[in-house]
Amino acid sequence: MSSKPSTIAQASCVAIDGRALMIEGEPGSGKSSLTLALIDRGAQLIGDDGVTLQREGDAIVARPPPNIAGLLEVRGVGLVELPLAPPTPLALILQLDGAGERLPERLPTRDILGVELPVLAFEPGTIAPAERAEWALRVHGIGSA
Repeated sequence: MSSKPSTIAQASCVAIDGRALMIEGEPGSGKSSLTLALIDRGAQLIGDDGVTLQREGDAIVARPPPNIAGLLEVRGVGLVELPLAPPTPLALILQLDGAGERLPERLPTRDILGVELPVLAFEPGTIAPAERAEWALRVHGIGSA
């Protein structure tokens, strides 16, 4: 294992156009469902309900934890195996526990291993949650694809 600082977050994570989108929330909040919807639109799985975050230079890189690599829980169906994304720089954290603002302008940030990352309170709801999550990454995510 590398000597670079790392931590494991209890969250789901996908790669979209070379940037990682981490999805946090309480059990049953819709993390896996939103992850599945994003994968259906072309995102790649990094981790479901667990993601390894490692500092590399000025970035936090998301990787799957070895014990659940490639597994996604599909509620009412079971665990399914999916191909994994390569290690991907984390660009945005979606927090599913709050309704959030209707038109957020400036997002709060969270320090992860010394890197400040934007956090968006996000209510998946029933109207285009995957599309809205993709737009959140485009508008609020750091780095470029």
